[in-house]
Parts: sequence; C-alpha cells; structure tokens
Amino acid sequence: MLRRSIEPLKTILRAAIVASVIAWIVDVPGRLGLALFTEQMLVAVLGFALALCFLVFPWRVRHRGEAAVAEAEMGKAAMPAGAIDLICAALALAACLYIAVRYQSLITELVYRPWDGVIVATVIVVLVLEATRRVTGLALVLIVLALCIHALLGWMLPEQFASRPIALSRLMVYLGIDTNALLGSTLQIAVIVVTPFIIMGQVLTRAGGSDFFADISSAAMGRFRGGAAKVAVFGSALFGMVSGSAVANVASVGTVTIPLMKRAGFRPHIAASVEAVGSTGGQLMPPIMGAAAFLMAEYLQVPYAEVMVAAIIPSFLYYLALFVQVDLESAKSGIRGTPRDEIPSALATLRAGWHFPVPFIVLVAALMGWNMEAEYAALLATVVLIGFSMVFGYKGRRLTRRDASQAIMAAGEAVIDIIVVTAISGLLIGALNLTGVAFSLTQQLLTASGGSLLLLLVLTAFVAFALGLGLPTVGVYVILATLAAPALVQAGLQPMQAHMYVLFHGVLSMLTPPVALAAFAAAAIAKADQWKTGWTASRMGWAAYFIPFFFAYSPLLIMRGPAHHIVAALAVATLGIVMGSIAVVGYVRSTVAPPWRLAYGMVAFMLLVPANAFPAGLWINATGVLLAVLALWRELAKNPLPAAPTGGRRPLGTS
Repeated sequence: MLRRSIEPLKTILRAAIVASVIAWIVDVPGRLGLALFTEQMLVAVLGFALALCFLVFPWRVRHRGEAAVAEAEMGKAAMPAGAIDLICAALALAACLYIAVRYQSLITELVYRPWDGVIVATVIVVLVLEATRRVTGLALVLIVLALCIHALLGWMLPEQFASRPIALSRLMVYLGIDTNALLGSTLQIAVIVVTPFIIMGQVLTRAGGSDFFADISSAAMGRFRGGAAKVAVFGSALFGMVSGSAVANVASVGTVTIPLMKRAGFRPHIAASVEAVGSTGGQLMPPIMGAAAFLMAEYLQVPYAEVMVAAIIPSFLYYLALFVQVDLESAKSGIRGTPRDEIPSALATLRAGWHFPVPFIVLVAALMGWNMEAEYAALLATVVLIGFSMVFGYKGRRLTRRDASQAIMAAGEAVIDIIVVTAISGLLIGALNLTGVAFSLTQQLLTASGGSLLLLLVLTAFVAFALGLGLPTVGVYVILATLAAPALVQAGLQPMQAHMYVLFHGVLSMLTPPVALAAFAAAAIAKADQWKTGWTASRMGWAAYFIPFFFAYSPLLIMRGPAHHIVAALAVATLGIVMGSIAVVGYVRSTVAPPWRLAYGMVAFMLLVPANAFPAGLWINATGVLLAVLALWRELAKNPLPAAPTGGRRPLGTS
C-alpha cells in the first residue's frame, strides 16, 4: 500500500527535476520576467533529487555506486520506502526549497551566520551525506567527514598539517550554501549539462536506438570469427557513447550480448570480461562521455568539444586493443562467426534506422560547428531524435507522445546518482578550499616525486586506483582534478593532458578487483566467477593502464600538434597496440611461445613509447616498427592463410 501511495510522489519529483532543468536551459524564467540566481534553480533541483533518492534507495537497502544503477536497469525491485525515508525526503524538500525561496536575501546575511541559515545548511549537508551513503557507500562520506573534522580541529595538528580555526556554524554555512562548495560548478554541470544528455539517452533507448545499434553491430561484425564478441565490443562502444555509465551499459547491453557470446562458445568469464571492458570504455568514448568529462570542460574552462576531440585517439586505442584481443581469443578457441541466416541485413537495418545517426550528427555539428553550449546541443539533438522517431520509427513501431514523455520522465530518476555524487563532490571541494588542504597536498605530491614526472604520474595513478576502490568515477576525478592535476601541470604537462590522465585512471576501478563494479555486474549476468572475471577484465583492459602514460608524454595522442605528426603517432601507436595484444593473448595463427610473447611485449613497448620520451625515442619507434613487421611476417610465413572451402564457412582462424 505504501509503495503504491508514494508512486505519484516519485512521478512528481521526476517531472520536477526534468522540467526545472529544461525550463532553465531555454530561459523560461527570463521570458517570464523573473530574475533568478542559478543557485536558486540548483538548490531546488537538489531538493527534488534528494527527496527522490530517499524514496528510490530506502534506508534498509545498502547500495554501492553504479551497482544500484545496474539493479534498476535489470529490473530488480527495491524495497518500499519507510517512515525514515519519507521524513528524509520531506526534510530535503523543505530545506532546499527554503534556500531557493530566500536565497536572494539570505546571501547578504550569511556573513552574520543567521540561525535559520545555519540550521537549513546543516540539514542539507547531513542529507547529502546520507544520500551519498545510500547511492555509493561510505567511502566518499568518510572522506568528507574527515575533512570536516580537520577543518574544526586542524589548528591542533603539527604545522605542516594545520589549518586555521573554523567554527562549526561557519563550516556548515560555507559547505551548504556557498557557491565555492555545494552550490558550485560540479553540481551546476550535473544539473544543467549532464541531465540533457541523460534525457537524450533515455529517449534513444525508448525509441529503439539500442536495438538499432545492436542490429547494426551484428550486421557489421557478426559474420567474422568471434562475431558475437565483436558485436558486444562494437555495440557497447556505440551505446556507451550515450549512456556514459559502465555498469548501466553492462546491464543494458550485456543482457543481450553475454548470452550470445556464451552460445557462440566463449567461456562465461571471457564473455563477461569482454562486455565489462567494452562498457567501461563508454565513459571515455566521444561524443557523449561520462559526467566527469563535462566537469573537465568546466575545470579547464574550455568548450566540451575540445574534451571530445582530445579523447578520440585514446578511446580508439582502448577499443582497438579489446577488438584485437577478441579476434585472437576467437581464433585461439576456434570460435566461428554467427551463421549468416542469423545476422540481420546491414542494408535493411540502415534502411529502417537510418535516422538514428542524425541526432548524433546534429550534436557534433552543434558542438563543433555552431559553437553551441553542450546543454543546448543535447536538447536540440533530443528534439531531432523525437521528431524523427515519431515519423519513421524502427521495426514497425514509432515513438509515441506517451513513450517520449515516459523516457523524459525516466531521466529524472536516472540522473539521481550523478546529482548526489556531484553534490558531495562540491562539499569535498569546499572543505579542501576552506582548510587549504588542496594546496598543501599538491605541494607534497610534487615533493614526493622529487621532480620526476614519471614518478609523479605513477603516484597519481596509484592514488586514483586507491580512491577508485570506493568511489565512483566522478568522485575520483573531482578529488584528483583538485589535488593531483595542478601538480601534473606544474611538472610540465598541458592542462588537458593532466586532466585527461586523471580521467582515464578514474575509470580503471570499474575493471580492477577488489571492487570492479562493471566486471562483477557482467559476471552476475554471465553466471561466472566474479574474481576470475575481474582479473580477466583487467587483462583485456591492459591498454587502459598504459595509454594515459603515453599521452602524458605525447600531446600528439590527444590531438595537440601538427596534423602529420598526429597521424604518424597514431599509426605507430596502433601497431604497438596490436603487438601488445598479441603478447597478452599469446596467439596469432598459432600459439605464440612464452619467449616470443615477451619479445612481442618488448616490441610493443618500443612502439608505444612516445618519440619525445627519450633522446633516442624516434629511433626506438623506428626500430620497433621494423621489428614488428619482421615478427608479423614470421607468423604469416610460418602459418600461411588456408584457402576457404567453396560454399562453406571460413576456416578457423580466418576473418
């Protein structure tokens, strides 16, 4: 009964989130003659999101980050909200709406810390911490609490760790209401920029876009050896461009691709690993990357299109490594392609769904050609998507007004975890700024590295991995963008290199045990051993651990430099990824002996090391190219390609 009674409230809150964001983007308040601060809209949306969070993620259910999203995507019903959840929801709405209504007068009084401002700010801070505990677990909450304790008691610590005395009332007001903390740029990006892209993804899924991507992937890759796994890689990359969430991508695409891979002959943990690695790359894949990419654009004060361009080559190398490994694993296991009669026609698929790429073309054109802000570009692409889907449809079913409204409303719930995580990230940034910890830790990183860029990169990667064990990607990025990225810039990296380095390392925890949320979600679908899947996913995602080091030394790999130099660097890196994948899998047309695998790995290193990393870097690359050509020629000469039998399938080991 209680569950049924709160469903209308959930619907109202979903609608309020989406309506508030869209109204703000299209400037409805301005058209009505209302002079509102951005912070008023942000705190109102935060109130709606917190209230909905407490109703969707009840007190009695422990959720962990994107695993909660996976449960929702796979249709697992949550327990009904109880009295505590309703009280928290009511408090969130009351406190946030109070700030929204009184903000214009309250900000002039905050310096005097009025009792109502202190109480309401404290309530909001506590509720954000509780919402974060329900969505992501305790890790991020404990970090913020530790920083708050440091702010209050830091004056008692030794000089190198000390901070000036800060009263509790000032701390709460600063964290809960100040624009340098909770109501700052991180929450603004989540609400204003990320939400329109979430809406676009929801509409695309409801319109049949995920089916189209799956069909076109199958048509393009299904006939080749290991076709089911290549479909998973291709489909996950396409769908990941929209979802931007590793676990949500696993839950959406993996329920189809993992059973297909198992039926084709892939072992369960291999099938799960392929999907986990493919889905994780969605956070790095333009044009729609994860929420952290939008935050990066804000930190760097550059158009989002620049972040998109910078991610093109690294994401290509990431998926190339996975694709080559899938191909070699398929040949190694003798897994053929999907029978032709089970593969959809590429022509028929394109004829039926030709309109689905159009919104992406509009999106890229709006971002890069018309210099639109990301939120406007996303809304424009969504309008185009809705219009085309209503007129043309897919597989005999057109998008209806009801479907479109339901998809848009669903975005109100899908964005909860992002809003909550960015809200607590704002608290974290505020605490770091207030105590001066950010500056001191940056200096300590530089001191610990002893002036060595390589050691600083390794330290940053280690910290990113350690934080990723308990935090979502956005949380990892915000912390390292505040603490480590400035140190990397001071060490000589361009700002885009430093922040892209941090972003790449922030996603690796999705694959790497002991947490590996994407790998564990895929293992659950595949009914495979979680640990075996996690370590296999780490092996298959090997390139992601090294690519950040390569573009940290070579800005050419993030599209910074002359075009001909970029093309040359990409060609050499591509060959290096192929050689490295052969070393990892240990197979070309026959099994590669361990000494030769080691040799392939050394050649891959020679190719992937940027030419400017060492004085003889260019000669190392050239030698690597020569050795790679000789090694591949040896493999081809040792195992010549057999002729395909007339009228039959291709032999094992052929493409």
